[in-house]
Amino acid sequence: MPKTPRMKFSELANPNRFMRMAWWMIPLFAALAALLLAWGLYLGFQAPAERDQGITARIMFVHVPSAWLALGIYSAMAVAALGTLVWRHPLADVAQKSSAPVGAAFALICLVTGAIWGRPTWGTYWEWDGRLTSMLVLFLIYLGIIALWRAFEEPLSAAKAVAVLTLVGFINIPIVKFSVDWWSTLHQPASVFRLDGPTMHASYLHPLLISALGFSFLAAAMIIAAMRTEVLRRRVRTLNIFAAGEAR
Repeated sequence: MPKTPRMKFSELANPNRFMRMAWWMIPLFAALAALLLAWGLYLGFQAPAERDQGITARIMFVHVPSAWLALGIYSAMAVAALGTLVWRHPLADVAQKSSAPVGAAFALICLVTGAIWGRPTWGTYWEWDGRLTSMLVLFLIYLGIIALWRAFEEPLSAAKAVAVLTLVGFINIPIVKFSVDWWSTLHQPASVFRLDGPTMHASYLHPLLISALGFSFLAAAMIIAAMRTEVLRRRVRTLNIFAAGEAR
């Protein structure tokens, strides 16, 4: 029997193939995000009031997924940075540039919702402990990466500088993750991703995971849309440069 042809990994680096995939991925991911977020947040707001924090704890269905995505998107950017410096992947710097504003947005949402949650729980909007400070540093790193992209007119010139900054900034990711274990902090230890299993009650755990999945699809749709726009922008730039050269 003839073998079904398989897509090679190198073919995924083709911008034309990516543009064709983006055409259906964006609306599909956006629809999944809408359905999952509606379902997850509905279940979350039906959850019983938490014993110590009351209904205030329900903000976790936005706060926690935002924190996870802020870390996850930056980790993906670090892989894309390696793709730029090591593997010369033609879409790696496009992915990195497109991901930075989305990651920064989720980091900001995490900080704002954390402050709102912290006021009635801890009695303060802000405390300079390890988790809060390292998350703020992550947000500032995101802003630095966005600013560095804007400092260069030539995308390829910016790509290497941004890739180096991204890899250097990645050292902050394990600091954010393990700060609750390394230092005294207002945050509670991990209650979902644990070796001995989650300690969170199912009435909160299930809506949290559904909401996190919904936010993940939303982030993916936004990043892919931004990547498609960036590819088109670079094509227009190339055509303008070519036209200017022909006019001389």
